[in-house]
Amino acid sequence: MDTASAEQHSALGPALEDEYENEPVPASARKSLFSVSAVWVGFPMIMTSAVFAGIVVYNLGFVAGMAAILVGDLILMAYVGTLSYLAGRSGKNFALTAADTFGTKGFRIVSAFLSALVIGWFAFQTGMVGSTLNLSMGWSAPWITLLAGVLFVALTFVGIRAISWIGVVASALFIPLGAVAVVLAAAQDGLGSALTYGGEAGVHAFGFGVAVTMVFACFADSGTMTADFTRWARNGREGALAAFAAFPVAYLIAQMAGALVVALGAAAAPGAAGGDFLHVLVGGGGILVPLAIVFVFVNLGSVCAHCLYNGAVGFGNITGKTMRQLTIVLGVVGTIAAVAGIWSHFATWLNILGVLVPPIGIVLILDQLVFAHRRGTAVLAWKPFAAWAIGAGGALLAHFYAPQLSDAVVAMVVGGLAFTALTYLPARAAQPALAGEAG
Repeated sequence: MDTASAEQHSALGPALEDEYENEPVPASARKSLFSVSAVWVGFPMIMTSAVFAGIVVYNLGFVAGMAAILVGDLILMAYVGTLSYLAGRSGKNFALTAADTFGTKGFRIVSAFLSALVIGWFAFQTGMVGSTLNLSMGWSAPWITLLAGVLFVALTFVGIRAISWIGVVASALFIPLGAVAVVLAAAQDGLGSALTYGGEAGVHAFGFGVAVTMVFACFADSGTMTADFTRWARNGREGALAAFAAFPVAYLIAQMAGALVVALGAAAAPGAAGGDFLHVLVGGGGILVPLAIVFVFVNLGSVCAHCLYNGAVGFGNITGKTMRQLTIVLGVVGTIAAVAGIWSHFATWLNILGVLVPPIGIVLILDQLVFAHRRGTAVLAWKPFAAWAIGAGGALLAHFYAPQLSDAVVAMVVGGLAFTALTYLPARAAQPALAGEAG
């Protein structure tokens, strides 16, 4: 640690830890496997995962929908797990990792792009708090959204330690409340009736490939930026195991709850709100009502803190500001966007993520794990950017001309093949100087 970093760490005091925005996390500051796993577990085990799993089942039926969910989860497991292995091995956050591949200046483009997208997720999830409690309790959506934004900014400001805590609490609440919702939903026809649910007749707005893309795209952005979390792991193996705790374990638990609520016929608006089961809990009355309210804030607070942390670390590295300074600035921007209703444009975010983000992660994996011996140093490395563009272009073509395929999978395959081919391009030979020219 250099002198400036040491002085900053000392100034933070014992309550706030150094977040190491501009350098790898030193071995002395690394955290246990449980601590890093807790950060990731509380991220995908959220209501949003249940919502979109329910939408998938609503369109495909329970059996086909769960098959698409499992395929998407396994792809995420391999994708995020590999990136987490790299992060645990190096201790570098996403921006520092991207600089090794895209160049010492080029990484700013990639990091700014993903950081901006993840702040969009923060705005969406914060707005969802207000919308959910408005529908279930009749409370004012704008005021609840504003309150949620303030709370989530304060939580993120504390840093990675607080995100670990909220992750544990969020998952501890989700499992029993999700189970209660499923039991209440199955009270009439029994749990086994879910297996015969074939989806809503005449709906089927999308196919299997689109469903896989939805599953992947829900965490494509923060999954690609997993290094911001798993750089705290003691080594690459523990980084990968921490990611495994999220994908497929925690993600699948949340998805099963949403899928079952829809398949059991208990969803209020399965076509739009999917497996949102808050109304099931509120309908149960008694102690479930206050628990449901706390659940919304804690559950969505977990994902909002993760997203805001990603964005703050990313922009902090670009601007030279600290994570906490950027948390306040970006948190205010995201909260205003949430109150203004930007969260309702969620479908657009998913399409962007499914097409544009996956090639970035594949390029990082190939460059740093497979072709590390061929990597050079550059200010702006053109090959990774070209492969990113080719992968995204291939996914766009698939989106319009082969909708039965998964945009996310196509983006990764095409981007990976493009980068492999570009990596083996022969280096341009130096041109001999002409007669009379200076050598």
